[in-house]
Amino acid sequence: MSAEDLEKYETEMELKLYREYRDVVGLFKYVIETERRFYLTNDYEMQVHSVQGEVFFEVSMADAWVWDMYRPARFVKQVRVLTFKDVNIEELNKADLELPSNELGG
Repeated sequence: MSAEDLEKYETEMELKLYREYRDVVGLFKYVIETERRFYLTNDYEMQVHSVQGEVFFEVSMADAWVWDMYRPARFVKQVRVLTFKDVNIEELNKADLELPSNELGG
């Protein structure tokens, strides 16, 4: 496989992943972003831990979707993330997810 073939494959996988994201994002209430992954979920719990002066975050999610093009299945029953890095949690606004009718050709 040439470098060009690999790049084409990765581009196709990213496009497929984006289309899947677009199809499922409306099913979820929250977007959770860590330094390694991007998740969609309706239920999460975050705890901040401090051990010997070091602070880390523990985020647990149930029935999540994970943005990862290398996973064969992106729906995950339970997720537990431990990280020393930032965690960004946003509540999705359903109105922001809908396309205006003129963009749908209507």
